[in-house]
Amino acid sequence: MALIAEPFSSSVRPVLRGVRGAISAAHPLAVAAGQQMLVAGGSAADATIAAQAVLCVIMPDACGLGGDMFALVDPPEGDIVAINGAGAAPQRLVTAATDGANSVTVPGIVDGWVSLHARWGRLTLAQVLAPAQDLAEQGVPVSATLAGAVQAQRARLLRGGAAAWDLLDLAAGQRFAQPRLAALLGAIGREGASAFYQGAAAAAIETALAAGGGVLDRGDLARHRTPVLPAISVRFGAVEVAVQPPATQGVLLAMALQALERCDDPADALIDHLCVELTEAAFMHRARVAEGAVLLALDLPIDPARAGHRGGPRAYLHTAGVAAVDGDGLVVSSLVSVFDDFGSCVFVPELGITLNNRAGGFTDGANAAAPGKRPVHTLAPAIVRGPHGSLALATPGADGQVQTLLQVIDRVFRRGEDLASAIAAPRWRSEAGKLLIDRDHPWLGELASRGHQTVPLAGGDMRFGAVVAAGRIDGQPVAGADWRRETWAGVT
Repeated sequence: MALIAEPFSSSVRPVLRGVRGAISAAHPLAVAAGQQMLVAGGSAADATIAAQAVLCVIMPDACGLGGDMFALVDPPEGDIVAINGAGAAPQRLVTAATDGANSVTVPGIVDGWVSLHARWGRLTLAQVLAPAQDLAEQGVPVSATLAGAVQAQRARLLRGGAAAWDLLDLAAGQRFAQPRLAALLGAIGREGASAFYQGAAAAAIETALAAGGGVLDRGDLARHRTPVLPAISVRFGAVEVAVQPPATQGVLLAMALQALERCDDPADALIDHLCVELTEAAFMHRARVAEGAVLLALDLPIDPARAGHRGGPRAYLHTAGVAAVDGDGLVVSSLVSVFDDFGSCVFVPELGITLNNRAGGFTDGANAAAPGKRPVHTLAPAIVRGPHGSLALATPGADGQVQTLLQVIDRVFRRGEDLASAIAAPRWRSEAGKLLIDRDHPWLGELASRGHQTVPLAGGDMRFGAVVAAGRIDGQPVAGADWRRETWAGVT
């Protein structure tokens, strides 16, 4: 099996080989910031934070300092560790909403950065955040995607207090400067987490939420701490796949992979049917993901021949990924998000950010809302360790994340495809009882014949995710990126 194929003259976006390190991220400017850290002698953790911060500047519809981050870290020696950079519901919570001021949980990204940096950073936090701060000060062109999101969410943004936000008056291609966000990034670089969770920033967040009837306050912000936990791991053939522990639903990916490993070696025409069914069976346990590795003991009964029509996965789309590796072999897989477009759309003018609506992730049963509780999160990065080394994989797509990574991991580590081809291949996504599928997928007809309610879509549809990949393979830093969206990769 050639995990990394030769890229010369390839029509598939190649996997790149580096010397000092490698990075893949949701936007070329984020990749550039990560490369800058690696050239300066920074670690993969430094590169990851720098890239995430840039994404927060240029993609405020998908992520931001009012949102969350999750990261898996594979050190050169030792076990894979998970950074759970997400906060809890307010202590005074009465009812969790899906939008507006009472849909906000404590933003976890800033303290997540500080926790990741404290363990594995080499440069100062100010150095790491400098590229994002500079872009916020100088301004960046508004992308067509961002301009479209503003128009789609204008009414929500106005309700959330964003009438004076410059972004609302800008068209695609116009320059968007964010001096208040730049100042906040500078303060975090100098002072650490206290610049966000205490003082003037915390007071501004409380005031913005109170204006909409929200109950999250400065006490909730001051109490926030970032859990650093062991990853959950399963064997899949010759490799170990590590996923994020609760509060994310990463364990659902582990459940599906483990069940697929137990299947007799199926024909190619049957694999995707099995993966769809195992996905839907795993998602039946979404509300229980707080139980973590305990769920790995559950069976996932499926019909190997016919679609079961369980449904389960939902239609959320947002998030941005970063995967990085440095010359010492430290590997990081990560995702950042505010949940829906612009999260809750509650705007904090003093900081230039909107706040997440992650309380919309509460459902029922074990995942029912309660004061001080973290909802189930969709963010599900993964790291695959095996004889060739360690590879970080992540993708946006909410409930599609588990499904996209299942397909890529299966193609590379069971079917024996090279990584670039596996990332580029046509995909499917189970969503609300339908099977969305690339219209050029080779097994579209086969899946329809087995009873799946197929919905063919044009190649590149954003619902199929956008994989970032980076790692140390056969002793060399490598990075690859999906051709979908604006995903990019770079090496140093």
